[in-house]
Amino acid sequence: MNISVLALDGVFDTGLATMLDVFGTANELVGMLVSPPGRFTTTIVGVSASVRTAQGLQVPVVAMGSQPDPDWLVIPAIGQKMPGPLADALKRSDIADATKALRAAAETGTRIGAACIGTFILAETGLLDHRPSTTTWWLAPMFRQLYPRVRLDAARMLINDGQFATAGAALGHIDLALMIIRQTSPELAALTAKYLIVDSRPLQSAYAISDHLAHSNPLVERFERWARDHRRRVQSRRSSHCTRRQQAHAVATGQRSARQDAAILFSGSARRAGCAFVENHIRPRRRDRREGRL
Repeated sequence: MNISVLALDGVFDTGLATMLDVFGTANELVGMLVSPPGRFTTTIVGVSASVRTAQGLQVPVVAMGSQPDPDWLVIPAIGQKMPGPLADALKRSDIADATKALRAAAETGTRIGAACIGTFILAETGLLDHRPSTTTWWLAPMFRQLYPRVRLDAARMLINDGQFATAGAALGHIDLALMIIRQTSPELAALTAKYLIVDSRPLQSAYAISDHLAHSNPLVERFERWARDHRRRVQSRRSSHCTRRQQAHAVATGQRSARQDAAILFSGSARRAGCAFVENHIRPRRRDRREGRL
């Protein structure tokens, strides 16, 4: 099986190395099977003449399109892990070139997989529109904002939707590589996982930090700013009472009614973040006032 690994400038070192190592380990173990499948031939391809990893290591690449026709084309993450730097990276010319090449590959029927932040590269092509997909858990709010047509399920570690497959954060690269091996030989995939000590992890939600996700919500950020301003205004008064209606109007976006914003603000992770803010900042102040410390 021919595997092309697309390395973009600043590629995430762990992601690239992990994929290559999983396929390499499978090749080493294939002889242990009674009915061994074919070996995996990996080619690192690029859209630039020179590629360096996020840690500055030079990566030898061949021009994308000049390699043997791949059975799978996989996209490791790039090294920008936070929303701001990632947004800037997505504007790069080499990523625009990569999206064009990916669309051309998809038209020929090539199967394409992406892991971690590589899912953003694949989503940039529009190929994931209206398809179930996953991504890096802590960038799920950004992903939803940029690609609203994608049916995102960020709780999942791996989603295989036929021609396209997506995997979650960081070591989701391993899950994607093992899935590709499993399509050739479930026995070899299981053996490779055992040698690499890879546990089954169908969900990445168990690793997600809910507070981080909540604070990635612009509505929650506006609520916290309003709550801080409200606390300062009432410091000289005896009561800091306010209604949910007041809170919802304070954070209204103008795109939704205050009632809709209130429903978002007081439900799910946003509600938990709001409650945490009140517990940590508002209620201690009220208690201090009652006990005469303010």
